[in-house]
Amino acid sequence: MAYQEVTTTGYGTRVGNSFKAIGSGILLFCLGTALLWWNEGRAVKTEKMLDEAGSAYVEMENPNKKDASLEGELICGTALATTEDSLIDKDFGVGAKAIALKRNVEYYQWVEHSQEKKEDKLGGKEVTTTTYTYTKEWTSRPVESAQFKDPAYQNKNMVLTTVEDAEQYAENVSWGAYKLNESLIHSIHSNEGLDLAIAEDLLKQMDKSAQAAYERFYGVQKNNQPAQQPAQPTAIPDSIKAMLPDSVKAQLDSLQAVNDSINKAMAAAENKKDLEYVHQAGNILYYGRVPGSPEVGDVRVTFEKVVPAKVTVMAVVDGDSFKPFKAKNGKRFQTLVMGKKSGDEIIEAEKEANSALLWILRIVGILMVIGGLKGIFGFLETILKVVPFIAGIFGWGVGIVCTVIGVVWSLIVIAIAWLFYRPLLGISLLVIAGFLIWVFAFKGKDKLKELAAKAKAKNEVPAV
Repeated sequence: MAYQEVTTTGYGTRVGNSFKAIGSGILLFCLGTALLWWNEGRAVKTEKMLDEAGSAYVEMENPNKKDASLEGELICGTALATTEDSLIDKDFGVGAKAIALKRNVEYYQWVEHSQEKKEDKLGGKEVTTTTYTYTKEWTSRPVESAQFKDPAYQNKNMVLTTVEDAEQYAENVSWGAYKLNESLIHSIHSNEGLDLAIAEDLLKQMDKSAQAAYERFYGVQKNNQPAQQPAQPTAIPDSIKAMLPDSVKAQLDSLQAVNDSINKAMAAAENKKDLEYVHQAGNILYYGRVPGSPEVGDVRVTFEKVVPAKVTVMAVVDGDSFKPFKAKNGKRFQTLVMGKKSGDEIIEAEKEANSALLWILRIVGILMVIGGLKGIFGFLETILKVVPFIAGIFGWGVGIVCTVIGVVWSLIVIAIAWLFYRPLLGISLLVIAGFLIWVFAFKGKDKLKELAAKAKAKNEVPAV
């Protein structure tokens, strides 16, 4: 059942908040403008750096042999990245010879979701209805349920244990006859599950702690009743057995063998001290009673290792290692990609990524500028909230005006930024922005005059 909370904000408070929002709107407008300016410069510098790198790199034909003639050169080559370093997770005592070890932790928790519905009332009041719903989910960190809105779900969360995410990398990773630097090592992502072999004493200690946490929250669990022993078949006397046909004797002997096998398996199960609250399977350590049926408080820890893999490196040779390429404009570049790639493929992929980031940040910047303008002029709509219908129409108009001005302003900022790098494109953007201003300021005004004239002619009464 969803829980709802209804709040009412008075007209005076709303107007006061709208005036306070002017400062936030100005700040957002300025930040959006700065982002647009910086983004254009970043994109151009990155593209020029990639062009310079694309014309400067040389293919390293045999990375397994050092070549003194390549010292200081930007190279592109493919080889196996491997290591002899052994990494150990100190908290759990598991490890492997690997490029990296990674530990990811999830908690099964109640999670609160909220949805707001706002309604303007005559006189300027605003009624906000917030609906809260709750679901059980795996989360990356424990959820504090004491702050939940619905009292029925408050303090419903707990965890059997807390474990931090962790990752560690090998210090010595070979790439052919060379060594990879730290940044390149961190770019390798040939992840595989790490099979667990946690010491029994440690598992028992973790199980005991998890059991104590479980019983503090859920209460002491009743001991399971011992399994009922299967009925033992009645032994047939030898005198009677001797009178039976050989086929029946064979079937009886077979049944007795099966029964003996079942008894041995049950005896082994009774002697086995299985852990009730901690389970390990493959690369997952699970805190909880039943891994396939999670309860609130269960914890799932996943272990991974980064194994040797074939990778392509594009960087400047620096002795027996590498360093970033430094372009004339000061931008630096080095990269590692999985598998075999040519230098041209890497440069092209980097250019596509740069273009995608350029447009993403452009959209974000434009939205920030428009949002800032709406924050600045939003008080005009709020003042008219005494009559919601009129305020809605006026707010729609303010939104359109802010959107148009925001887009025009953004185009001007982008154009001026590009004038420093590519004048032709900058001038084109300024022309587009000017055209939009002309259409909005003059054509819009003429259209309004035309509509007013038609309305006046319609309302005039012919003279008799």
